[in-house]
Amino acid sequence: MRPKKTSSSKTPAADTSQEGWRAGKDLLTIKSLEIRDIELIMGSAATFHEVSGRAIKTVPALRGRTIANLFIEPSTRTRISFELAAKRLSADVVNLSGASSSIVKGESLVDTARALESMGVDLVVIRHSAAGAAHSLARAINAAVVNAGDGAHEHPTQALLDLFTIRAHGKKLDGLRVVMIGDISRSRVARSNIHLLTKFNANVCVVGPPTMIPPHIEQLGVSVSHHLEPALKDAQVVMILRVQHEREQRSLYPSIQEYARWYGVTKERLALAASDVLVLHPGPMNRGVEISTEVADGLSSVILDQVANGIAIRMAVLYLLTVKQ
Repeated sequence: MRPKKTSSSKTPAADTSQEGWRAGKDLLTIKSLEIRDIELIMGSAATFHEVSGRAIKTVPALRGRTIANLFIEPSTRTRISFELAAKRLSADVVNLSGASSSIVKGESLVDTARALESMGVDLVVIRHSAAGAAHSLARAINAAVVNAGDGAHEHPTQALLDLFTIRAHGKKLDGLRVVMIGDISRSRVARSNIHLLTKFNANVCVVGPPTMIPPHIEQLGVSVSHHLEPALKDAQVVMILRVQHEREQRSLYPSIQEYARWYGVTKERLALAASDVLVLHPGPMNRGVEISTEVADGLSSVILDQVANGIAIRMAVLYLLTVKQ
């Protein structure tokens, strides 16, 4: 059981007593969040972002709490971001990978998590290649669970940090023209962003070859194009998705070169977008495939801002889930 928050706890984050977290004990999917939950995360993240700019980047908000990062699927940015977020909140952190846990000996994911909980872990962050893994874990343990990516299902904190980044650059979501390019069918980033952006009435267009666009995706409130140039016209935000080589069981396009030819975002193609367009990418990037170096390092790119903002968003999520009760 997690220790209760005491009256002496001090934190610079938003006051949760008035407009507290309403989405349950876990963060598994963007679909489960109401607007007020999202705004609470955004407000808390804004304060924690200021903390990350200080000379001393830690606050005692989660002192005495323990966070376990259970990354069964490999990760660099997300794993390090969650680890830094927990440490900046002064939590104790345990990092586990599939190769370093008893899962390689045949222990189930649930049994591993229950063992961690019995040692006093307050929250488990999980990344897993199987869709629904985070949900299964959340049903099995009392500790809070954060989904850091489950197969091709969802990646909620990535969508939240994307929203934070877009707003930080002065964009209003209502009516915002967002173009999302790439393998929509296998992208958990795309799915979470679609759920989040449409909650705020953004105008989302997904672009890619027919093999990469799920059938009936229009039912989620987005439009579809198989042609990049017309879709980019007057776009205010361009979200570029990574070509996921590691998930390929069958090729969804003739070749890497062919994909880059038709769907790679270059400086010339980006010129079709609005003059103040923002370019986002969840990383890691395949330069010269889905994005050119000129675009990745150009003035419109906010990719490094996404990375930095991810720490603030994850600090907010860890704080809100751990101290809400």
